[in-house]
Amino acid sequence: MKFSLLLFIALLSPLLAQAQLANLPPAPVLAAKSYLLYDFTSNQILVDQNGNERTEPASITKLMTAYLTFSSLKLNKFSLDQTITPSAEALRAQGVESRMFLDKNKPVTIAELLRGLIVQSGNDAARVLATTLAGSEENFAKLMNQEAQRLGMSNTHYINATGMPHPQHYSSAYDTAILAAAIVRDFPEHYPIYSLREYQYNNINQANRNRLLWMDPYVDGMKTGHTESAGFCLVASAKRNQRRLISVVLGTASDNLRATESQKLLNYGFQNFEAVRLYKKNEPVANLHLWKGTESKAKVGFRSDLFLSIPTGQMAQLKATMETQQPLIAPLSGGQKVGMIKISLGGKPYAEYKLVVLEPVPLANVFSRGWDSIRLLFK
Repeated sequence: MKFSLLLFIALLSPLLAQAQLANLPPAPVLAAKSYLLYDFTSNQILVDQNGNERTEPASITKLMTAYLTFSSLKLNKFSLDQTITPSAEALRAQGVESRMFLDKNKPVTIAELLRGLIVQSGNDAARVLATTLAGSEENFAKLMNQEAQRLGMSNTHYINATGMPHPQHYSSAYDTAILAAAIVRDFPEHYPIYSLREYQYNNINQANRNRLLWMDPYVDGMKTGHTESAGFCLVASAKRNQRRLISVVLGTASDNLRATESQKLLNYGFQNFEAVRLYKKNEPVANLHLWKGTESKAKVGFRSDLFLSIPTGQMAQLKATMETQQPLIAPLSGGQKVGMIKISLGGKPYAEYKLVVLEPVPLANVFSRGWDSIRLLFK
């Protein structure tokens, strides 16, 4: 079993540091094709087993269908109470598949469709949303791929809005974590739908297939998936106090197994790691000497609270060092990278973060710039 702890800057961006911690209990070995544990609070991956392996996502695809629907609502292209009359084409069934049992003669609201999509995993809901937002499911798939590319989901390609099997319809545990985190981060007003245990539409009540909503009081979402070829899959999100973890488990052998294996992963993260806040957003970490600017010092720090997940009880072993560009010359814009904070744990490299300018500093007048140019010659 390969265990790795990865730090990311921005949204699950490329690997910057990897730590091998001998004193950390080994991560659980799960009966799944691939799996990943992501700390949403600190933006770190705690466990990664075949996370970049392309695999069939099944109904986990509907996370992207929901994401695009949430985006359209945010842009006021549609409203939750807007009604739609499903077309016969959108209601077509491809053999045995999950449905919310829409009626072509009965108008349905966007709010109802979202619940049918998320809670009941209705393929009919996914197709109606796709055709409503993009005119056709094919056009909607293009939007899905554009959004996947924007989010940095490099091992994902969509053919449909439902997750029905297709050779060119695939994703990965890593990419699924990116998408799940984006929903939690970008649409907190809609995320509570994922916690609903059941939903009734057209006089048919259906339970959410995410068993962890009953098994674990800390789990409040997100999505299941299953086809014969994909196996049983589950993305789960759990929050204890202010800390949120997201697990992705793909390709297990049964409904029960995807739940129990996911719970093992979440428990491992909560029991063996703690998220500590190293720096507060917009508070200066340092005031760096600045040349040729209207100010002699530049305030540098972080644009958001900086949390770091570390093995429980090892806070005292953390050490931070700062590396900055020298000489630092104006003008500086807000958010401009001027250095790095490097974190070590127990004397070993652990993480790196970009250090940015907190307040812009324009150029000084000609006289001040000239005087600084002379001083720089003697440095």
